[in-house]
Order: sequence, then structure tokens, then C-alpha cells
Amino acid sequence: MQSKLIASAALAALLLAGSAIAQEAAIPKQSVNEELRARLPENIRTEGKMISVNNGSFPPYEIVTGTEMTGASSDLTDAIGQVLGVKIEHATVGGLPALLAGVNSGRYQFAFGPVGDFKSREEANDFVDWVQEFVVFAVQKGNPKGITSLDTACGNRIAVMAGGSAERVIQVQAEKCKADGKEALTVQSYTDQPSSILSVRSKRADAFFSSQAPLTYFVAQANGQLELTGVGQKNGFEDLYQGAVVPKGSPLGPVLLDTIKLLMKNGTYAAIMKKWGLENNMLKEPGINLGGALPK
Repeated sequence: MQSKLIASAALAALLLAGSAIAQEAAIPKQSVNEELRARLPENIRTEGKMISVNNGSFPPYEIVTGTEMTGASSDLTDAIGQVLGVKIEHATVGGLPALLAGVNSGRYQFAFGPVGDFKSREEANDFVDWVQEFVVFAVQKGNPKGITSLDTACGNRIAVMAGGSAERVIQVQAEKCKADGKEALTVQSYTDQPSSILSVRSKRADAFFSSQAPLTYFVAQANGQLELTGVGQKNGFEDLYQGAVVPKGSPLGPVLLDTIKLLMKNGTYAAIMKKWGLENNMLKEPGINLGGALPK
């Protein structure tokens, strides 16, 4: 019990420190765009709200503390709500499978994410892509295990997010390590980002394999205990796009797309992304279903 309390306290401290990475920036208040509002499904206009679901903290996009969410995604959904003239509330579920199930069941209108867009996922959902991402490793300072790529991950304990694309890539690599006669790669799957990064800080895992933007955030908050490796490499992925998720064929997808375009055109998107240190993840134009094949 005491170890659980210590872990919970460490997670809370990590998230509370998170706001330090955000730079003060004036985010302009938006006016309602009646044309875009008119395109919303009638039930959303009537209720005057939408629920965006997340699967826990994914800094610096989604920083969940209790029932409150901050971060770049929170700022952007606030702006989207202002443009569409509706209130956007946030709900948290455990893991990506639960998130997708909640969207597809209609319990939640969308997930703003960003969530990795792959062709296989597009079979059941549409993705409104608004960032580009990269996948790298967070390791202990000095990289004592020498983990710099997938091939050098053999023989190590690698933490990943359960149900995510990085989990699939690292599981394939684990089989490759075995086939090549190398030391076994142990996959540790966690339901949220803070637990994953804590496993590395506490030396229960040798590395956390995940999206570069949140890992950059966590490394900045780790008081010099962590560093990034594998930066600038494919690491099993093609060009990786991430975005909001709606049910397949939902009329909400094109509305979100055009709302994000408006926020890009008026400078709000850039202001929010820069506020949270995400300049390298910005897209010039958003798009629907830009993703490629999920790594095999």
C-alpha cells in the first residue's frame, strides 16, 4: 500500500509541475462562426455541448488533474467550442481501446487527442489530423543501457502505452530479437503516460517508447534524470499523423476540419502550439485520414 501511495504522489507531482513548460501567450477569444455552427448535427446544436473523451494525461496535449484538463488540446478545444458556439466538456477513460469504443458507441462525440492515424484504424473511424509526430525513447540520463534504436532495444525492458501503435511496433521488435538469437526484449504496457515514464524514473523499465512531444515534456520535468534517444530515426514508423477521432462517416469530422483550418488561418493554432512548445509538430494544413499503414 505504501508503495502505491508513493507512486501516486510522484505522479501527482509530475503532473502539477507540468504547467511550467507552457509559455505565457495571449490566446485570442473566438467569435461564433454561424456557418460552421449550422453544419453541426442538430442534437449537438440543441444540447449546446459536446463531450471530448481522452485516455488520461498525454502532455503537453492533455494534462488531466482530477476532473480538470489543461494543455494544448484543452486550449484548442476551448477555441473550437467558441467558434461553434457550444461548450466542450472532457471525460477520461482507461486506455485507447476504451476511448475508441466510447466514440463509436456515441457516448462521446469525439476524441480530440491527438490519436495516431493509421489506415487500419480508419476502417472504423475518421481522423481529423492536426499534428505530425515522431516516436523515440526516453531513457535514464547517460543512457546506461545504450538504447538508441529498435535494434538496440533487445535485452531491455521497454515501457509502452497499452493499445497504442508503439506497443505493436515494440512487440514486433521483441519477436525479431528472439528470431535473431538476441537477448529477450521485455514489453511493459501501461494505461497512461505518467505511469510509463515513472517506470523509467524508478528504474523498473529501461526506456519508454512513445511520441516525441510528450516525451520531450516529461524529460523537461524530470530534473535531469532522463534524456531522449532515437531522435531523427524512423523507429518502425512511416510519416506519423495524429488527430481528432470521430465515428466513420460522421458529419462532425468535416466541421472539425474546417474549424481547425479557421484557427490556423487566424493564428490561434500557432499561438497555442507555440505556447506548449509544439512548434515542431505543427501542420501547415489539417486533413482527414492522412495516416499511413500501421507498422507490421
